[in-house]
Amino acid sequence: CTRASMEDLSLRLTDAVNDAIAQRPSAPFPHMAAYLREHAAGGPAAASGESPEAVLQPDVSAYLALHQVRERLEEVINSVRTASISDSELVSAVATALESSKAVFKTVSDVRNTYINFFTTKAEHTFWASSPVVPHDDPTLLFINAGMNQFKPIFLGQADPNSGLSKLKRAANTQKCIRAGGKHNDLDDVGKDVYHHTFFEMCGNWSFGDYFKKESIAWAWELLTDVCGIPKDRLYASYFGGDEALGVPCDDEAREIWLQYLPPNRVMPFDIKDNFWEMGDTGPCGPCSEIHYDRIGGGGAAHLV
Repeated sequence: CTRASMEDLSLRLTDAVNDAIAQRPSAPFPHMAAYLREHAAGGPAAASGESPEAVLQPDVSAYLALHQVRERLEEVINSVRTASISDSELVSAVATALESSKAVFKTVSDVRNTYINFFTTKAEHTFWASSPVVPHDDPTLLFINAGMNQFKPIFLGQADPNSGLSKLKRAANTQKCIRAGGKHNDLDDVGKDVYHHTFFEMCGNWSFGDYFKKESIAWAWELLTDVCGIPKDRLYASYFGGDEALGVPCDDEAREIWLQYLPPNRVMPFDIKDNFWEMGDTGPCGPCSEIHYDRIGGGGAAHLV
């Protein structure tokens, strides 16, 4: 590629990024690819005149960071520089590369920041920092063992009305947890699989009298498929199938929402042991829904969920 063609590409990419910033699509790379293809026949690009300070706005910076736009564009540009691509094929080649671009998670911080950025920017949640693993004001717990622990005063109607906690409507956090005793004891499971640990972080997005299942499922799906790039055909969903003996009905609402995203054979009912959440023997409880990832592929993993 000639220097002139790379300079032209740089201007075109700047315009494509600015258009993505203006539109805020949940999947910016296919959007930018479509923009490049749409404007490819317009001859050499001209400087857009956009102020470089625009990218310094907090919401813009958060959006670019959430989707790792800078890192992905650098990778795409470096790949075309080292490839044997003619000037006439350059824009098309970059558009093709952008269409297949996905987020890359190299560290725990990448995962944590992507989750928090998604819910604080996309869904306007308040970031709420992790509490210490040893609770200071909850005598019922030796260690914090779930992300909901610090929100118990809200669930139980005991939050100080003058506190920031009582004013929360939406919150996003990542909570440090220890599960080494009590109801949630994972000691017996450590070492038998690849996902049970005694110390871990639990990411959570919380609604306190605000949104419910429809938004929760939609945002979870968008985060996993559009932002993280997880193939849709690898995902399964579970929901509570009801318990006749206890008089608890099936969660048909969650099932109907999931069927907007997945075929019926990948939306599966489970019993009260697997898909019914409760804080304790008494207190808040209700049906829950889970997303499962098929590590094998091929679409035949329903029996493994």
